[in-house]
Amino acid sequence: MVTKTDGSVRKLIEFDGETWRALEGLSRDSLASIQELADEAFRDLLKKHHRPVTLREALKASARVIPANDAGGIPRRLKPKGKR
Repeated sequence: MVTKTDGSVRKLIEFDGETWRALEGLSRDSLASIQELADEAFRDLLKKHHRPVTLREALKASARVIPANDAGGIPRRLKPKGKR
């Protein structure tokens, strides 16, 4: 693993021949580099699995939906059956 000064990381990824040819064709057709296609694919994968990429996304995901003092989301206790 090689880390650059800007924080990016290099990894070697192996593709089978058919996949590589399909990626090269997509790259030519969409006028995007293989790196741009890979960035898009990995962003989509992280989004699919609800994994934040940036600190801002992580903080937003960690915010509570129901405020701590709001009892709307807390179930009420049930009274014992014999004591009504």
